[in-house]
Amino acid sequence: MDRVADKRGQGLIPVTVITGFLGSGKTTLLQRLLRSPCMQRTAVLMNEFGEVGLDHLLVEHVAESVVLLKSGCICCSIRDDLKSALRGLLSRRDRAEVPEFDRVVIETTGLADPAPILYTLVSEPVVRHHFRLATVITTVDAVNADLHLSRNPEGVRQLAAADRVVITKTDLAEPTQIAAARALCRRVNPTAWLLDAADVGTDPDLLLAAQPPGVDSRAAPPSDATLGTQAGQAHFAALERHGADVGSVSLVLDAPLDWTAFGVWLSMLLHRYGNDVLRVKGILQVRELQAPVFINAVQHIVHPPQHLESWPTDDHRSRIVFITRGVDRERLQRSLAAFTKVRVSEASYA
Repeated sequence: MDRVADKRGQGLIPVTVITGFLGSGKTTLLQRLLRSPCMQRTAVLMNEFGEVGLDHLLVEHVAESVVLLKSGCICCSIRDDLKSALRGLLSRRDRAEVPEFDRVVIETTGLADPAPILYTLVSEPVVRHHFRLATVITTVDAVNADLHLSRNPEGVRQLAAADRVVITKTDLAEPTQIAAARALCRRVNPTAWLLDAADVGTDPDLLLAAQPPGVDSRAAPPSDATLGTQAGQAHFAALERHGADVGSVSLVLDAPLDWTAFGVWLSMLLHRYGNDVLRVKGILQVRELQAPVFINAVQHIVHPPQHLESWPTDDHRSRIVFITRGVDRERLQRSLAAFTKVRVSEASYA
Protein backbone atom coordinates (compact mmCIF):
# COMPACT_ATOMS: atom_id res chain seq x y z
CA MET A 1 0.00 0.00 0.00
CA ASP A 2 1.33 3.44 -0.95
CA ARG A 3 2.57 5.80 1.71
CA VAL A 4 0.28 8.61 2.81
CA ALA A 5 0.43 11.28 0.14
CA ASP A 6 -1.38 14.56 -0.30
CA LYS A 7 -2.16 14.11 -3.98
CA ARG A 8 -5.61 15.16 -5.07
CA GLY A 9 -5.10 15.03 -8.80
CA GLN A 10 -4.92 18.76 -9.48
CA GLY A 11 -4.77 19.32 -13.23
CA LEU A 12 -5.85 15.78 -14.08
CA ILE A 13 -8.97 15.10 -16.12
CA PRO A 14 -11.73 13.62 -13.90
CA VAL A 15 -13.29 10.35 -15.08
CA THR A 16 -16.77 9.18 -14.14
CA VAL A 17 -17.75 5.54 -14.67
CA ILE A 18 -21.44 4.73 -15.25
CA THR A 19 -22.22 1.07 -14.75
CA GLY A 20 -25.23 -1.09 -14.00
CA PHE A 21 -26.73 -4.39 -15.08
CA LEU A 22 -28.36 -4.99 -18.49
CA GLY A 23 -31.50 -2.94 -18.94
CA SER A 24 -31.08 -0.96 -15.73
CA GLY A 25 -31.13 2.42 -17.48
CA LYS A 26 -27.48 3.42 -17.92
CA THR A 27 -27.88 4.77 -21.44
CA THR A 28 -31.15 6.54 -20.60
CA LEU A 29 -29.43 8.27 -17.70
CA LEU A 30 -26.49 9.22 -19.91
CA GLN A 31 -28.82 10.60 -22.57
CA ARG A 32 -30.43 12.89 -20.02
CA LEU A 33 -27.07 14.13 -18.80
CA LEU A 34 -25.81 14.78 -22.33
CA ARG A 35 -28.64 17.26 -22.90
CA SER A 36 -27.13 19.59 -20.31
CA PRO A 37 -25.03 22.53 -21.59
CA CYS A 38 -22.59 21.74 -18.77
CA MET A 39 -21.53 18.61 -20.67
CA GLN A 40 -20.05 20.50 -23.63
CA ARG A 41 -16.44 19.80 -22.75
CA THR A 42 -17.00 16.10 -22.03
CA ALA A 43 -15.63 13.02 -23.75
CA VAL A 44 -17.91 9.98 -23.57
CA LEU A 45 -16.47 6.49 -23.99
CA MET A 46 -18.99 3.74 -24.66
CA ASN A 47 -18.86 0.03 -25.30
CA GLU A 48 -20.72 -1.21 -28.38
CA PHE A 49 -21.48 2.32 -29.52
CA GLY A 50 -23.45 1.21 -32.56
CA GLU A 51 -25.99 -0.60 -30.40
CA VAL A 52 -27.04 2.26 -28.13
CA GLY A 53 -29.79 4.76 -28.81
CA LEU A 54 -27.93 8.04 -29.20
CA ASP A 55 -28.54 8.52 -32.93
CA HIS A 56 -30.89 11.46 -32.41
CA LEU A 57 -28.10 13.31 -30.61
CA LEU A 58 -25.50 12.88 -33.33
CA VAL A 59 -24.34 15.72 -35.56
CA GLU A 60 -21.39 14.52 -37.58
CA HIS A 61 -18.54 12.05 -37.59
CA VAL A 62 -15.26 13.61 -36.49
CA ALA A 63 -13.02 10.58 -37.01
CA GLU A 64 -13.37 6.84 -37.08
CA SER A 65 -15.46 5.72 -34.10
CA VAL A 66 -15.79 9.32 -32.85
CA VAL A 67 -18.86 11.52 -33.19
CA LEU A 68 -19.71 15.02 -32.06
CA LEU A 69 -22.98 15.38 -30.17
CA LYS A 70 -25.32 18.35 -30.22
CA SER A 71 -24.26 19.26 -26.71
CA GLY A 72 -20.66 19.49 -27.90
CA CYS A 73 -19.61 16.25 -26.23
CA ILE A 74 -17.26 13.86 -27.96
CA CYS A 75 -18.59 10.30 -28.08
CA CYS A 76 -16.17 7.48 -28.81
CA SER A 77 -16.55 3.73 -28.96
CA ILE A 78 -14.11 1.48 -27.10
CA ARG A 79 -12.96 -0.92 -29.81
CA ASP A 80 -9.73 -2.01 -28.18
CA ASP A 81 -9.09 -1.60 -24.47
CA LEU A 82 -9.68 1.37 -22.25
CA LYS A 83 -6.12 2.60 -22.05
CA SER A 84 -5.91 2.65 -25.86
CA ALA A 85 -9.17 4.60 -26.07
CA LEU A 86 -8.00 7.18 -23.52
CA ARG A 87 -4.61 7.54 -25.16
CA GLY A 88 -6.33 7.92 -28.52
CA LEU A 89 -8.53 10.72 -27.20
CA LEU A 90 -5.49 12.56 -25.89
CA SER A 91 -3.68 12.19 -29.22
CA ARG A 92 -6.69 13.42 -31.20
CA ARG A 93 -7.09 16.37 -28.87
CA ASP A 94 -3.41 17.29 -29.22
CA ARG A 95 -3.74 17.12 -33.02
CA ALA A 96 -6.92 19.25 -32.84
CA GLU A 97 -8.93 16.45 -34.44
CA VAL A 98 -11.50 16.64 -31.64
CA PRO A 99 -12.59 19.53 -29.42
CA GLU A 100 -10.94 20.19 -26.07
CA PHE A 101 -12.45 18.24 -23.19
CA ASP A 102 -12.02 18.53 -19.45
CA ARG A 103 -14.14 15.56 -18.31
CA VAL A 104 -14.54 11.91 -19.35
CA VAL A 105 -17.59 9.70 -18.81
CA ILE A 106 -17.26 5.95 -19.39
CA GLU A 107 -20.36 3.80 -19.83
CA THR A 108 -19.66 0.11 -19.31
CA THR A 109 -21.54 -2.84 -20.75
CA GLY A 110 -24.25 -4.32 -18.57
CA LEU A 111 -22.20 -7.44 -17.86
CA ALA A 112 -18.98 -5.63 -16.98
CA ASP A 113 -17.14 -5.98 -13.71
CA PRO A 114 -16.01 -2.37 -13.11
CA ALA A 115 -12.82 -3.45 -11.34
CA PRO A 116 -10.62 -3.74 -14.48
CA ILE A 117 -11.72 -0.25 -15.57
CA LEU A 118 -10.86 1.22 -12.18
CA TYR A 119 -7.56 -0.66 -12.18
CA THR A 120 -6.61 0.91 -15.51
CA LEU A 121 -7.43 4.39 -14.25
CA VAL A 122 -5.40 4.14 -11.05
CA SER A 123 -2.45 2.01 -12.17
CA GLU A 124 -1.67 2.37 -15.90
CA PRO A 125 1.24 4.88 -16.03
CA VAL A 126 0.21 7.01 -19.03
CA VAL A 127 -3.44 7.04 -18.05
CA ARG A 128 -2.88 8.05 -14.42
CA HIS A 129 -0.55 10.84 -15.59
CA HIS A 130 -3.49 12.53 -17.35
CA PHE A 131 -6.68 11.20 -15.72
CA ARG A 132 -8.09 10.61 -12.24
CA LEU A 133 -11.08 8.60 -11.13
CA ALA A 134 -13.79 10.98 -9.88
CA THR A 135 -16.82 8.84 -9.11
CA VAL A 136 -18.59 5.57 -9.95
CA ILE A 137 -22.34 5.68 -10.68
CA THR A 138 -24.38 2.48 -10.70
CA THR A 139 -27.95 2.19 -11.95
CA VAL A 140 -30.29 -0.29 -10.26
CA ASP A 141 -33.64 -1.25 -11.77
CA ALA A 142 -36.29 -0.98 -9.03
CA VAL A 143 -38.53 -3.52 -10.78
CA ASN A 144 -35.87 -6.17 -11.33
CA ALA A 145 -33.35 -5.47 -8.56
CA ASP A 146 -33.95 -8.80 -6.84
CA LEU A 147 -33.60 -10.75 -10.10
CA HIS A 148 -30.47 -8.93 -11.28
CA LEU A 149 -28.63 -9.00 -7.98
CA SER A 150 -29.52 -12.53 -6.97
CA ARG A 151 -28.51 -14.23 -10.23
CA ASN A 152 -25.66 -12.09 -11.52
CA PRO A 153 -22.47 -11.53 -9.52
CA GLU A 154 -21.56 -8.70 -11.92
CA GLY A 155 -24.53 -6.73 -10.64
CA VAL A 156 -23.35 -7.09 -7.04
CA ARG A 157 -19.82 -5.98 -7.98
CA GLN A 158 -21.25 -2.97 -9.82
CA LEU A 159 -23.30 -2.01 -6.77
CA ALA A 160 -20.40 -2.50 -4.37
CA ALA A 161 -18.13 -0.26 -6.46
CA ALA A 162 -20.61 2.63 -6.54
CA ASP A 163 -20.16 6.06 -5.02
CA ARG A 164 -23.67 6.94 -6.17
CA VAL A 165 -26.57 4.57 -6.86
CA VAL A 166 -29.43 5.72 -9.10
CA ILE A 167 -32.66 3.77 -8.62
CA THR A 168 -34.37 3.66 -12.02
CA LYS A 169 -37.84 2.73 -13.31
CA THR A 170 -39.52 3.89 -10.13
CA ASP A 171 -42.46 5.02 -12.24
CA LEU A 172 -43.05 1.36 -13.17
CA ALA A 173 -42.43 -0.19 -9.76
CA GLU A 174 -44.71 -0.82 -6.83
CA PRO A 175 -43.92 1.07 -3.61
CA THR A 176 -42.87 -2.18 -1.95
CA GLN A 177 -40.44 -2.91 -4.79
CA ILE A 178 -38.88 0.56 -4.54
CA ALA A 179 -38.50 0.38 -0.77
CA ALA A 180 -37.06 -3.14 -0.91
CA ALA A 181 -34.62 -2.21 -3.70
CA ARG A 182 -33.41 0.79 -1.71
CA ALA A 183 -32.98 -1.34 1.40
CA LEU A 184 -31.01 -3.95 -0.54
CA CYS A 185 -28.74 -1.28 -2.02
CA ARG A 186 -28.07 0.13 1.43
CA ARG A 187 -27.34 -3.32 2.83
CA VAL A 188 -24.83 -4.13 0.09
CA ASN A 189 -23.27 -0.64 -0.09
CA PRO A 190 -24.11 1.62 2.84
CA THR A 191 -21.57 4.30 1.82
CA ALA A 192 -23.11 5.17 -1.56
CA TRP A 193 -25.38 8.16 -2.12
CA LEU A 194 -28.79 6.78 -3.05
CA LEU A 195 -30.77 8.77 -5.63
CA ASP A 196 -34.04 8.32 -7.48
CA ALA A 197 -33.69 8.68 -11.26
CA ALA A 198 -36.73 10.96 -11.27
CA ASP A 199 -34.88 13.41 -9.03
CA VAL A 200 -31.66 13.49 -11.00
CA GLY A 201 -32.99 15.58 -13.88
CA THR A 202 -30.43 16.90 -16.32
CA ASP A 203 -28.10 18.49 -13.76
CA PRO A 204 -24.81 16.61 -14.14
CA ASP A 205 -23.22 18.18 -11.08
CA LEU A 206 -25.38 16.07 -8.79
CA LEU A 207 -23.88 12.90 -10.24
CA LEU A 208 -20.53 13.75 -11.80
CA ALA A 209 -18.88 15.90 -9.14
CA ALA A 210 -16.35 13.97 -7.11
CA GLN A 211 -17.86 12.59 -3.93
CA PRO A 212 -16.56 14.31 -0.80
CA PRO A 213 -14.35 11.80 0.98
CA GLY A 214 -15.85 10.06 3.98
CA VAL A 215 -18.00 7.10 4.82
CA ASP A 216 -21.29 8.81 5.66
CA SER A 217 -24.20 7.96 3.40
CA ARG A 218 -26.72 10.57 2.34
CA ALA A 219 -29.28 7.88 1.74
CA ALA A 220 -31.90 7.72 4.45
CA PRO A 221 -32.99 4.21 5.47
CA PRO A 222 -36.27 3.09 3.91
CA SER A 223 -39.21 4.51 5.79
CA ASP A 224 -42.01 3.58 3.41
CA ALA A 225 -45.00 2.43 5.42
CA THR A 226 -45.58 -0.35 2.91
CA LEU A 227 -42.64 -2.23 4.40
CA GLY A 228 -44.87 -2.82 7.40
CA THR A 229 -47.49 -4.58 5.32
CA GLN A 230 -47.47 -8.33 4.77
CA ALA A 231 -46.67 -7.88 1.07
CA GLY A 232 -43.86 -5.46 1.85
CA GLN A 233 -42.32 -7.75 4.45
CA ALA A 234 -42.47 -10.74 2.12
CA HIS A 235 -40.84 -8.82 -0.73
CA PHE A 236 -38.13 -7.41 1.54
CA ALA A 237 -37.42 -10.85 3.01
CA ALA A 238 -37.01 -12.28 -0.49
CA LEU A 239 -34.47 -9.60 -1.36
CA GLU A 240 -32.58 -10.15 1.88
CA ARG A 241 -32.14 -13.85 1.02
CA HIS A 242 -30.57 -12.96 -2.31
CA GLY A 243 -26.82 -12.77 -2.10
CA ALA A 244 -26.91 -13.56 1.60
CA ASP A 245 -23.14 -14.09 1.57
CA VAL A 246 -22.58 -10.44 0.56
CA GLY A 247 -22.79 -7.93 3.35
CA SER A 248 -21.21 -4.87 4.89
CA VAL A 249 -19.72 -4.08 8.27
CA SER A 250 -18.70 -0.71 9.68
CA LEU A 251 -15.81 -0.71 12.16
CA VAL A 252 -14.74 2.08 14.50
CA LEU A 253 -11.23 2.32 15.96
CA ASP A 254 -10.85 4.14 19.26
CA ALA A 255 -7.25 5.36 18.95
CA PRO A 256 -4.93 6.66 16.20
CA LEU A 257 -3.49 4.10 13.79
CA ASP A 258 0.06 3.26 12.87
CA TRP A 259 -0.04 3.79 9.10
CA THR A 260 2.54 1.12 8.29
CA ALA A 261 0.82 -1.54 10.39
CA PHE A 262 -2.54 -0.73 8.84
CA GLY A 263 -1.08 -0.84 5.33
CA VAL A 264 0.45 -4.27 5.94
CA TRP A 265 -2.86 -5.54 7.34
CA LEU A 266 -4.92 -4.21 4.43
CA SER A 267 -2.49 -5.65 1.87
CA MET A 268 -2.68 -9.04 3.56
CA LEU A 269 -6.49 -8.86 3.69
CA LEU A 270 -6.79 -8.12 -0.04
CA HIS A 271 -4.21 -10.80 -0.88
CA ARG A 272 -5.94 -13.41 1.28
CA TYR A 273 -9.50 -12.82 0.14
CA GLY A 274 -8.95 -11.37 -3.34
CA ASN A 275 -12.16 -10.38 -5.08
CA ASP A 276 -14.26 -11.36 -2.05
CA VAL A 277 -13.41 -8.00 -0.53
CA LEU A 278 -15.64 -5.98 -2.83
CA ARG A 279 -15.08 -2.56 -1.26
CA VAL A 280 -13.13 -0.88 1.53
CA LYS A 281 -13.83 2.75 2.29
CA GLY A 282 -12.83 4.73 5.34
CA ILE A 283 -11.58 7.83 7.07
CA LEU A 284 -8.56 7.20 9.30
CA GLN A 285 -7.01 8.87 12.29
CA VAL A 286 -3.29 8.32 11.69
CA ARG A 287 -0.66 8.85 14.33
CA GLU A 288 1.34 12.08 14.07
CA LEU A 289 -1.17 13.58 11.60
CA GLN A 290 -3.67 16.28 12.51
CA ALA A 291 -5.94 15.76 9.49
CA PRO A 292 -7.64 12.47 8.59
CA VAL A 293 -6.66 10.19 5.72
CA PHE A 294 -9.26 8.89 3.28
CA ILE A 295 -8.85 5.36 1.87
CA ASN A 296 -10.79 3.69 -0.93
CA ALA A 297 -10.35 0.23 -2.44
CA VAL A 298 -12.41 -1.82 -4.91
CA GLN A 299 -11.55 -5.51 -4.78
CA HIS A 300 -7.74 -5.66 -5.08
CA ILE A 301 -7.45 -2.08 -6.38
CA VAL A 302 -6.32 0.42 -3.76
CA HIS A 303 -6.71 4.07 -4.72
CA PRO A 304 -3.96 6.47 -3.61
CA PRO A 305 -4.75 7.61 -0.05
CA GLN A 306 -5.76 11.25 0.37
CA HIS A 307 -5.17 13.79 3.09
CA LEU A 308 -8.29 15.74 4.03
CA GLU A 309 -8.06 19.32 5.18
CA SER A 310 -10.12 18.70 8.29
CA TRP A 311 -12.40 16.20 9.98
CA PRO A 312 -15.98 16.27 8.63
CA THR A 313 -17.44 15.74 12.14
CA ASP A 314 -16.40 16.18 15.76
CA ASP A 315 -15.84 12.44 16.00
CA HIS A 316 -12.18 11.91 15.10
CA ARG A 317 -12.12 8.14 15.40
CA SER A 318 -11.22 6.01 12.39
CA ARG A 319 -14.27 4.56 10.63
CA ILE A 320 -14.00 1.90 7.93
CA VAL A 321 -16.75 0.20 5.94
CA PHE A 322 -16.09 -3.21 4.37
CA ILE A 323 -18.31 -4.82 1.73
CA THR A 324 -17.40 -8.49 1.52
CA ARG A 325 -18.57 -11.85 0.22
CA GLY A 326 -18.35 -14.75 2.66
CA VAL A 327 -15.83 -13.08 4.97
CA ASP A 328 -16.43 -13.62 8.68
CA ARG A 329 -17.03 -10.16 10.15
CA GLU A 330 -15.90 -11.10 13.68
CA ARG A 331 -12.67 -12.54 12.35
CA LEU A 332 -12.15 -9.38 10.30
CA GLN A 333 -12.64 -7.25 13.42
CA ARG A 334 -10.28 -9.35 15.56
CA SER A 335 -7.60 -9.35 12.87
CA LEU A 336 -7.67 -5.57 12.48
CA ALA A 337 -7.46 -5.08 16.24
CA ALA A 338 -4.53 -7.50 16.53
CA PHE A 339 -2.49 -5.78 13.83
CA THR A 340 -3.18 -2.20 14.83
CA LYS A 341 -3.11 -2.73 18.61
CA VAL A 342 -6.23 -0.55 18.78
CA ARG A 343 -9.66 -1.38 20.18
CA VAL A 344 -12.04 -2.06 17.28
CA SER A 345 -15.83 -2.10 17.64
CA GLU A 346 -18.66 -2.63 15.20
CA ALA A 347 -20.94 0.32 14.55
CA SER A 348 -24.44 0.20 13.17
CA TYR A 349 -24.72 2.00 9.85
CA ALA A 350 -27.85 4.08 10.04
